[in-house]
Amino acid sequence: MVLFTKVKKDDLKILLDHGFYLDHAKKYESIRYKGPCTVILFDSGKLLIQGRDEAVAAVRKIIEDAKIAVLIPEIRFNEYHGTYIGSDECMKGDTFGGIVVAGLKANDRERQELKQLGVVDSKKLKDEEIIIIADQIKNKFKNVVYSLTPKQYNSKTKNKSITELLNELHEMVFTELSPGKHVVDKYPGCKVGDISEVRAEEKYVEVAAASILARASCLEQFEMLSRKAGFKIPKGSTHVENAVIGIRKSNLPLEEFLKLNFKNVDKFLINA
Repeated sequence: MVLFTKVKKDDLKILLDHGFYLDHAKKYESIRYKGPCTVILFDSGKLLIQGRDEAVAAVRKIIEDAKIAVLIPEIRFNEYHGTYIGSDECMKGDTFGGIVVAGLKANDRERQELKQLGVVDSKKLKDEEIIIIADQIKNKFKNVVYSLTPKQYNSKTKNKSITELLNELHEMVFTELSPGKHVVDKYPGCKVGDISEVRAEEKYVEVAAASILARASCLEQFEMLSRKAGFKIPKGSTHVENAVIGIRKSNLPLEEFLKLNFKNVDKFLINA
């Protein structure tokens, strides 16, 4: 896998002289080429090259020689062997939405395939890139996604802390995907995993893949909540006051949109 940025659609026509042909572009894709490997130009201007190392290297050289793009430095994951299960969560700090914990299992061969697909820490990818790569991951690798709606989150956190809930969900991921060595992106109070490391998504490709699956599910939740609310539901917790007040004024059930144990929710509702 190789990533470029600042790529123009017309400049990629040079690939037509190297055994490539135009393929059907999917949502969020500006153009897609098939041939010795797959070349995808996202609407964001980022170019992803997927496939076997030798084919990817050949396309990289064509693009670099033509000087039509800027290379994004490659992510170097840890080197390790055996079957690993990576798990990661999303939405923990969002005022709206529930919470998602996802996991993915891979052996040595599958680990290489994940890298060829362009799996990196989800924070390095735009939403449209997340959706496309997540679909590829779901179809090729053993994985599980636990996506709790706001209502489910609020019910479960009445009698337990968010940390206890996270420990429970990560353990459920391991139980579902075991056997394998479990790697968790470490969070405060983490008590699960054979290995728990801060920024594990930058070191273990399975955790990076899990982070992509979790974020894709997060995006689905926000889209669903926005449809129910009739306006765009914001991510994060810093610019959410108007949306919180909007939910209250619309007489929509708060527990189906918001994390009711967040301190800023009470603060904003006072002003509603």
